Amino acid sequence: MSVALVTNYIPPYRAPLYRLLADRYGVEVFCFGGEARYVADHHRELERQVAEAPFPAHVLGRQRDAAHLGRDRAAVIAALTGRVALPAAWRGARRAERPFVLWASLWRHPRTPAHALSFPLMRRIYRQADAILTYAEHVSRYVERYRGSDRNVFVAPQAVEADVFSRSVDEAEQAAWRASAGIPPGARVVLYAGRLVPEKGVETLLTAWEAGRRDAEVLCLAGEGPLQGRAAGPHVVYPGHVERASLPAAYAAAELVVVPSLATRAFLEPWGLVCNEAMHQSRPVIATSAVGAAAGGLVRDGETGLIVPPGDPVHLAAAIRRLLDDEPLRERLGANAREAVAPYSYEAAADAFGRALQAVRVSSAP
Repeated sequence: MSVALVTNYIPPYRAPLYRLLADRYGVEVFCFGGEARYVADHHRELERQVAEAPFPAHVLGRQRDAAHLGRDRAAVIAALTGRVALPAAWRGARRAERPFVLWASLWRHPRTPAHALSFPLMRRIYRQADAILTYAEHVSRYVERYRGSDRNVFVAPQAVEADVFSRSVDEAEQAAWRASAGIPPGARVVLYAGRLVPEKGVETLLTAWEAGRRDAEVLCLAGEGPLQGRAAGPHVVYPGHVERASLPAAYAAAELVVVPSLATRAFLEPWGLVCNEAMHQSRPVIATSAVGAAAGGLVRDGETGLIVPPGDPVHLAAAIRRLLDDEPLRERLGANAREAVAPYSYEAAADAFGRALQAVRVSSAP
């Protein structure tokens, strides 16, 4: 019997993991789409994603259809997404007496009124899930607080394609990317890559940049969103959405990468895969303490990058200035970052899924 995995979409950075899970454990992916506030528009093409998936993938007509998956599956794994899909998958697995595995990403429950109403149910799922997979130790600590123990809690590290992001990028490719992004030749680049929305700290970054930048330095904000174009000018450029294949060139052309996410009532960055991507190119990351990759131990202050308080342009400006002015420090942190990110692989994540399935007595044979 196969194993069902319930999620919303199949973005490119998840496809290699799902393929491994299908090959190793007979996992089939069931997607419901919709309500993806924190999913970029270019990742929402659900029908195409499912049709092109190199592993068994299906579209759920309705989120509540996740309740039926336990009837003829060996187990049900559900990502922590979907107001209806997650509880439906959990209740359906319990009714069918099948193991239920939660794939958890939160390290603080959202604090909106609607989320406050959902918290008792989430606490119950944390306690009663047969096993839980987490993004990293910061999520494990949060889960264990409400689960009451560390029983059957496994870390599945967040990963990106190492062969894509660690590839060598020569000066000609860097120069071509700079030209396409509107960056003047010879300018030193600080890169932000992600959605251009308030909760990502873009406005804090712009304030910090204006306070600390110097001539021949450019802040490049790659991505799309309502803040696109804010304060654009000779020292702030917006190249728009950057295709995945071109991102390594963007990182290689930059001196450093900034991930300035905020902690809001509705949002706390679960991880931040931009950190992994940049580190594969030996680029140090400045992240706020509200970024999961910092709380989870990949971005370590003074070792693989710098960590600053969220929403604090003064400290952020100082951190940017420190790295731009200290080439040996940038090189040391970048080298450490490349070494630190290597174990964050799809193989390691798939191994964790295998341990979780073994813990709930599900055979690893497809």
